[in-house]
Amino acid sequence: MLRWSLMFLILALVAGVLGFTGVAGNAMYIARVLFFIFLVVFIVGLLYSLITGKRGGVI
Repeated sequence: MLRWSLMFLILALVAGVLGFTGVAGNAMYIARVLFFIFLVVFIVGLLYSLITGKRGGVI
């Protein structure tokens, strides 16, 4: 998921440089949403592993 977030971020930067502001804005919004979803899943997995003492996270 972090990889998708980085790809949309790169797409937004390239689109912004080329002048496609609508595409750049939408790609940046998608990158931001995916990053925060990744961050929430990471924190939940970290807390789960700290509470249970098991390695491997949620999955």
